[in-house]
Amino acid sequence: MLRFDGTSRHFGAVAAVDGVTLDIGRGSFVALVGASGSGKSTLLRTVNRLAEPTGGRVMLDGLDVASLPLVALRRRVGFVFQAIGLFPHLTVAENIAIGPRIQGAPVAQGRVAELLALVQLPADLASRMPAQLSGGQQQRVGIARALATSPPLMLLDEPFGALDPITRDALGRQVRSLHDELDLTTVLVTHDMAEALLLCDRVVVLDRGRVVADETPSALLAGAGGAQAQALVAVPREQARRLAGGGA
Repeated sequence: MLRFDGTSRHFGAVAAVDGVTLDIGRGSFVALVGASGSGKSTLLRTVNRLAEPTGGRVMLDGLDVASLPLVALRRRVGFVFQAIGLFPHLTVAENIAIGPRIQGAPVAQGRVAELLALVQLPADLASRMPAQLSGGQQQRVGIARALATSPPLMLLDEPFGALDPITRDALGRQVRSLHDELDLTTVLVTHDMAEALLLCDRVVVLDRGRVVADETPSALLAGAGGAQAQALVAVPREQARRLAGGGA
C-alpha cells in the first residue's frame, strides 16, 4: 500500500532522511523507532507532504504522492500529532468535522457521535471546547478527527508522548483495536520500544535517516536486528528485570 522508494529529505547539508526504501503492506501496523533526530517523524511526514522529499519518491497504492492533489491525498491519509493540535476556538464536533468540511464534504451530527463512540467518548462531549477536556480526551478527539474521512491509512506521530502512563497504555490499546476493527494500515512513530513491541506487527529502526533494522517484535526479542536495534530493546528488557528483582 505504501512504498518509500529511495526517499530522502535534506535540510541544507543535513540528511534527515537518507535514501529510505521500505514497503508497507495493506493491513500492517508498523512502528518507526529510533533516537531523537533519527528521521522517523520526517519520514512519516513525507507521506502526506508535510515534508516534501528532496530525493526519491513516496508511493501510495502505486501513485506518487507528489502527483496527487493535496486535498485528495489527505483525504486518504489520517494524521495524528503528538501536540494534538485541536483548534481551541472550535467545539469538539467542529474539530472532528473540519477536515471533511474543508474538502467540501460536511459531516452529519450522527457521524460525529459515531466517531466519538469509536474512540470511547460520550456523544455529549461534542459541544464542549478542547480546554474543557483532559489530555487523553483531547487526543481521542484528535484520533476521531483523523478518522473522519474514513482513510485507509493512519499515520501517528508520537501520539501518546504527552500523556500519563495509564492514559498512554489505554489509548495505545484503543488505537490497536481501531486498526483491527476498521481494517486500517497504520504507521506509528514512537521513541518507546516497549510500545512498539506491544502494539505493532513490525518494527523499523532508523538511525541518522537510514533504516538499520526491520523485524517483527518476536524476532527483536529473540536478538535479531543488529546492535542498534538491540540497544533499544535492552531498555524495556532491563526495566522488566529491575522490576522483577524489586529495584535497581
